Amino acid sequence: MSQLFTPLQVGPLKLANRIIIAPMCQYMADEGLATDWHTIHLGQMALSGAGLLIIEATAVEAVGRITHGCLGLYSDAHETALKKVIDSVRKYSVMPIMIQLGHAGRKASSYRPWEGGQLQTPADGGWEVAGPSAIPQLPNEAAPKAYELADLKRIRQAFVDAAKRSVRIGFDGIELHSAHGYLLHQFLSPIANQRTDEYGGSLENRMRFPLEVFKAVREVTPANVCLGLRISGTDWVEGGWTAEDSIVFGRAIKALGCDFIDVSSGGVSPKQQITLGPKYQVPLATQIKKGTGLLTMAVGLITEPQEAEDIIVNGEADMVALARGMLYDPRWPWHAAAQLGAQVQVAKPYWRSQPRGLSTLFGDIKQGGR
Repeated sequence: MSQLFTPLQVGPLKLANRIIIAPMCQYMADEGLATDWHTIHLGQMALSGAGLLIIEATAVEAVGRITHGCLGLYSDAHETALKKVIDSVRKYSVMPIMIQLGHAGRKASSYRPWEGGQLQTPADGGWEVAGPSAIPQLPNEAAPKAYELADLKRIRQAFVDAAKRSVRIGFDGIELHSAHGYLLHQFLSPIANQRTDEYGGSLENRMRFPLEVFKAVREVTPANVCLGLRISGTDWVEGGWTAEDSIVFGRAIKALGCDFIDVSSGGVSPKQQITLGPKYQVPLATQIKKGTGLLTMAVGLITEPQEAEDIIVNGEADMVALARGMLYDPRWPWHAAAQLGAQVQVAKPYWRSQPRGLSTLFGDIKQGGR
């Protein structure tokens, strides 16, 4: 039996298999509001046969959006628009759906990737950005404003409010975005965080704000809603955040009731030195899994079904997440099941697509016609 297609209990959430659709920014929101694009995009993802769908990074306040086109969840209008999308998808799919909540910090107010992806200044229609310290993401950028304690209190409450909205919408889980150089990661990394108060300096102090956010969100997240966190396992920069730091942080969030950890890497500095290759981030996931005991999700250039299968069989991670691979092939789980001799759940209108040589791919289905 394929281990990739075995079920898994993640906190209160039971997954039919270990394939996860990772969050993928679409940059197609209208002032943070979900649009018809999200219905189309999430609809096809929810019919893919994966075990879990995590929707794109969703900002907890307007200035926390990465771009003008990023989703937000900070008003009744945003909640209504996103609920309409999720309700539409759920009419035709039983796949669990999770939301990723985040704040871009000093990486906010960027142009969309196809517009260049660089900082969009207030003079060009962007907005003022801020972070833990007055240190720009890139050397040619103006320094961001350093957040004051009152700002941290506001942002922490914004995460709480967005979590409450997520629960009302009916999401099965919440993932807090603490990776890729965005705000919570900025606090963790000594590259972006050079504060001299209780939120900077030592590892304990740099973890303080992300832990406060996680604790506050955990307190308003019902027991039947899964709660996890995405982390950059390392900054790939000397003197930056490390896998060892990630283990310390992972143990701390586990003690606060974290159900899983999603291990990515990098994003906080242009000086990062990454050697890309198949499964290049998986060793980080394995190290953090062993060091924390948390259920762990591996991501990063995992493209082949056998690669994903081996990760589960060898105990390198508990789940395998795909992002770009799912954009390229929204039926990747179908094809993986066919290659690995497994079965995958498929919507009834698609049953007739089952190839003759794979008569059990969709299970024991019976159809008629005339």
